[in-house]
Amino acid sequence: MSHAVRELAAALLPDGRELTVRLADASDAATLLAVSHAAFAARPVHGAPAAALSDDEAAVGARLAAGTGYVAEVDGEAVGGAVVVPLEGEPCLTRVGVVPALRGQGVATFLVEVIGEHRADLGEPELTLLARADHPDVVERWRRVGFATDGERAGHLLLRRPLPLVARAADADAMRTLGRRLAGLLRAGDLIIASGELGAGKTTFTQGLGAGLDVDGPIISPTFVLARIHPPRTGGPTLVHVDAYRLGDAAELEDLDLEESLADSVTLVEWGTGVAEGLASDRLDVDIRRGTDPDDETRWVFVTPHGDRWDRARLAAALEEDA
Repeated sequence: MSHAVRELAAALLPDGRELTVRLADASDAATLLAVSHAAFAARPVHGAPAAALSDDEAAVGARLAAGTGYVAEVDGEAVGGAVVVPLEGEPCLTRVGVVPALRGQGVATFLVEVIGEHRADLGEPELTLLARADHPDVVERWRRVGFATDGERAGHLLLRRPLPLVARAADADAMRTLGRRLAGLLRAGDLIIASGELGAGKTTFTQGLGAGLDVDGPIISPTFVLARIHPPRTGGPTLVHVDAYRLGDAAELEDLDLEESLADSVTLVEWGTGVAEGLASDRLDVDIRRGTDPDDETRWVFVTPHGDRWDRARLAAALEEDA
């Protein structure tokens, strides 16, 4: 199989060069080994040397045979890699590394995002990984990209990250329909953080959500007033619609006193990523993306449930196009 067929995603580095991520096969064992050794040898040493430095080509080949490898490339040269292998029946991310020359360019973050979306397409609910407890700086980096601690194993922290469910919205009407279907699962106290570029469809999604909750409208972007309150027409919860685009951080969000209404409302925060997560540990992240063709109205909606509040099977059913 050619590398072109196995390419999963592409992005631009800050210097304009193209970064791609592709699936690996058995022939990539030496490539992944070289990337891993370069990456882990450059890291500060705390305690015992990194286990990755003891790998040989046979060990990498065995992981590829048992799981799935991923290679990040710039101009055809491997600059990053990772392997997902089974850990007690769950997909476990391991040997994530980026060569020192590309550190700080967003390669690792993009690689992990692509891997997460690929695993979500396979129907997997979450990624796990083991991070050494004596490397708190590394653990903190994983937490910044959505992983949370779920126990400890032999000097390692077990980290988990929920994976998104994916829906397709062919046009604005389909986006509103998607919002109405998700509204059927909501109750007072629920928090939704909606992200996506300008014009992606966040407000359109919220209009559907409001229709499903049967609240007073009209629902328009609250960019300048920051928050709009839509009371229910019947006996359901109020919809609090917030636009955090003009807010700098979580401290500015606190000035809106959303905690006062959170328990009795469904709260949706546009542009809330990195700002609104502290409002509730149980939440839905809704990331809306458009394709590369400007004439195509299709949007891809990635819905990631956080916490025990959400039934993943019910969410998946609500996202089905023929639901």
